[in-house]
Amino acid sequence: MKLLPQEVIRRKRDGHALSAHEVSDFVQGLVTGAWSDAQAAALAMVVLLRGMTPAETVALTHAMTHSGEVLDWSASGLRGPVVDKHSTGGVGDKVSLMLAPIVAACGGVVPMISGRGLGHTGGTLDKLEALPGYQCTPSHETVLGALRAAGCAIVGASRRVAPADRRLYAIRDVTATVESVPLITASILSKKLAAGLQALVMDVKVGNGAFCPTMEQAQALAMSLVTVARGAGLPTRAVITDMNQVLGRTAGNALETREAIDFLTGREREPRLLAVTLALAAHLLELGGLAASLEEGEQRARRALEQGHAAERFARMVAALGGPRDVLTAGGAAMAQARVIVDVDASSAGFIGAMDTRAIGVAVVALGGGRQRAGEAIDPSVGLSDVLAVGTPVQAGQALARVHARNVEEAQAAAQTLRSAIEIHAKAPHVHAPVVRVCASG
Repeated sequence: MKLLPQEVIRRKRDGHALSAHEVSDFVQGLVTGAWSDAQAAALAMVVLLRGMTPAETVALTHAMTHSGEVLDWSASGLRGPVVDKHSTGGVGDKVSLMLAPIVAACGGVVPMISGRGLGHTGGTLDKLEALPGYQCTPSHETVLGALRAAGCAIVGASRRVAPADRRLYAIRDVTATVESVPLITASILSKKLAAGLQALVMDVKVGNGAFCPTMEQAQALAMSLVTVARGAGLPTRAVITDMNQVLGRTAGNALETREAIDFLTGREREPRLLAVTLALAAHLLELGGLAASLEEGEQRARRALEQGHAAERFARMVAALGGPRDVLTAGGAAMAQARVIVDVDASSAGFIGAMDTRAIGVAVVALGGGRQRAGEAIDPSVGLSDVLAVGTPVQAGQALARVHARNVEEAQAAAQTLRSAIEIHAKAPHVHAPVVRVCASG
């Protein structure tokens, strides 16, 4: 029996748990258009405010997974376990760009289905699209070719994979419904389950730049992800990492991709970014059966970096997906560069004591590096570079970060935001460890 969307919304609004049939009808309505954007946004807001039971979340994840094609790699001839990593999002989080080729160099097969920027956080696909020619939504045959050539392929979900999530994701981005644990869980896992994985590691961010600002919220999301994934038969581990400051030295699409290239080639590896990348790689290698322990996993990941094998895999992936074949040597030069660059100077001497990381992410969006409306085009050239880490000693007049903007007015507005968002303290502050804890394993 066909259900009226407004009745489903009303029942959830009034505190009732939705049945699997009601959840399925909503998901099918996303695919067919039977639910309007306004109705989908209304239900998303009610879910944000009311929450969902575990059974509702499982039903939503299952329905979204099966709203389209579920991939099967068993007959593809690929060697190695099919594994992946996903982050809940942060400012400056470009870990996927390094982790996928690291794991591939260690024997894994990584068909990484990634997303675009959501809210104040950047998106992996937006970063890679800064590379001229890179195809984020290639054919299945092209993805398979990249996996055979490089062992990894970072792409967006095709229109056949979890199409319900594609529509709901865009609606959530512009209706302040991003931070819902059930919606995040279903969005992430529907794509991962549809990708035919054998193991998954989740990077759950916590802090003032994350969707989960408190440890309690981060643990709740981690447990939701692991519980639902385990129930679906996908071994999953959740690692909680710090997002109380920009991760790495950049925030903004082309700038982050340049930093990833520098990281892979060894030109620069910011310590916190290195720690998070190696930790997640170690967990994924162990969970996927490619390392007997976390220690061995980290050693293998480090060797893949230091011996250049990960960089080589990245270059193969980019070339196979239409990007520059000389990405390691000239990829940075091929990407767009901002017209205006402005340093943000420290007003006094001391230590970088704290950051309002969310405000910094919002500043990048305001520069044009993210979306304020669904489907909006972004400028890959804008953002921040040379961001100093919390705890760094500074002198008055020293640059805390560098703004890359389209014009002087936008650069000055972003610089003012950063001056307010980056605190200078007289004494050295406590600095949160980049890897906080492993919340759960499967």
